[in-house]
Amino acid sequence: MTQNATEPLAIDAFGLTKIYGSGNTEVVAMRDASMQVAQGEVVALLGPSGSGKSTFLTAVGLINPPTYGRITIKGQLVLDGETAQANLRSFRRQHIGFIFQKSNLIPFLSAAENVQIAMELNGETRNFARRRAIELMDYLGVADRAGNFPAMLSGGQQQRVAVARALANRPSVILADEPTAALDGKRGRQVMELFAKVAHEQGAGVIVVTHDHRSLDVFDTIYEMEDGRMQRKAELAETAMHSDESGGRT
Repeated sequence: MTQNATEPLAIDAFGLTKIYGSGNTEVVAMRDASMQVAQGEVVALLGPSGSGKSTFLTAVGLINPPTYGRITIKGQLVLDGETAQANLRSFRRQHIGFIFQKSNLIPFLSAAENVQIAMELNGETRNFARRRAIELMDYLGVADRAGNFPAMLSGGQQQRVAVARALANRPSVILADEPTAALDGKRGRQVMELFAKVAHEQGAGVIVVTHDHRSLDVFDTIYEMEDGRMQRKAELAETAMHSDESGGRT
């Protein structure tokens, strides 16, 4: 996807490093990781377990900020070195949406109420939140399940409701950590295609951490982490060509 020169990047993460402990107990979980994501771009982040993918995602998402580095979200410098340039909790709630491996829906709320609550916590009225929740669920193909509790939904439906919740406050950035790990291949691909749809139609920058190489063709760009280091992979066409030449390995 080509970035419009007049638009700020959805995500500009530069030199992110995360260190736990000190001295003999120091562990570098992520080293000098950088990524740029345009508005409307969907990015896959690959890598083995323990490579630093989730560390990167929680750093960019301001849940577990990096020890060093700079994060700019849609043109606003949010973190520079060890210094926060905004109230991270407030900024995160207003500008970043999260989806995890488990949908984490509140079991005693209906599907629609699970989406509504994200807006109500952000100060929207109940009536507005209800209308937008139904609109989002319709957009994502689960409006007919609005009154159902999470236990009454399939895994794929639960993830669609989780995506609706993540979209509720019109975030600039959506971050998904292994969102298809509990789904079969068909439903997993449907969810991956959903992220591409959301990115391209809603204009959000989307990063999806995944182990599933079967759906990489839906992504605009692919990054890979290993031993805490980030590497941008070839453009999709080159990646597909390499996959064919190597018998499907990436």
